[in-house]
Amino acid sequence: MSDSPVALVTGAAGGMGAAIVQRFALAGWRVCCTDIDAGGLDALAGDSIVVMDVNAKGTFFMCAAAIPVLRATRGAIVNISSDAGRQGNLNAAAYCASKGAVTLFTKALALELAPDDARANVVSPADVRTPMLEFQARHYGGGDRGAYYRALLEEYPQGAQARFIEPQEVAELVFYLCSPAAASITGADFAIDRGYSAGK
Repeated sequence: MSDSPVALVTGAAGGMGAAIVQRFALAGWRVCCTDIDAGGLDALAGDSIVVMDVNAKGTFFMCAAAIPVLRATRGAIVNISSDAGRQGNLNAAAYCASKGAVTLFTKALALELAPDDARANVVSPADVRTPMLEFQARHYGGGDRGAYYRALLEEYPQGAQARFIEPQEVAELVFYLCSPAAASITGADFAIDRGYSAGK
């Protein structure tokens, strides 16, 4: 077991984070998990400073701490951005700015790590069935969560077949990007959004 590869997962208690932890553990990886008090974060969700601290600064500092090990082991970073880091979303300027920072930071980091054959990629999901999606529906759904969910799904190209992304789907992509099979993939932004960002 001591020769097993190691994954560090931040936000490990959340919907996508927990799925990512489970996927790596299933493959026999040793998984180090970190998180913050989710209840405290929810209470501050409307504060743009908190968004920048968690999404942009948190990503930057975690990557900075991991880089020496990644250079030595030719490891890989996979940061989680969002469809909001690829395009503007109404009433979400601070969130879009924070996730856009994650996306471009990861691309620049990939260039800096390339001489050491270490890698950095970013995954940009749209609406994932997680507690964060439920939080949005409770606070922005005007008292009708079902109507809120339907309005989101109407934006997807599948029409009546539209559904939310499952955390396990994101976990599979993250796992693949950390695997030897993805050794030539770096500096890429992967949309996992059921075609949401492909165009209208």
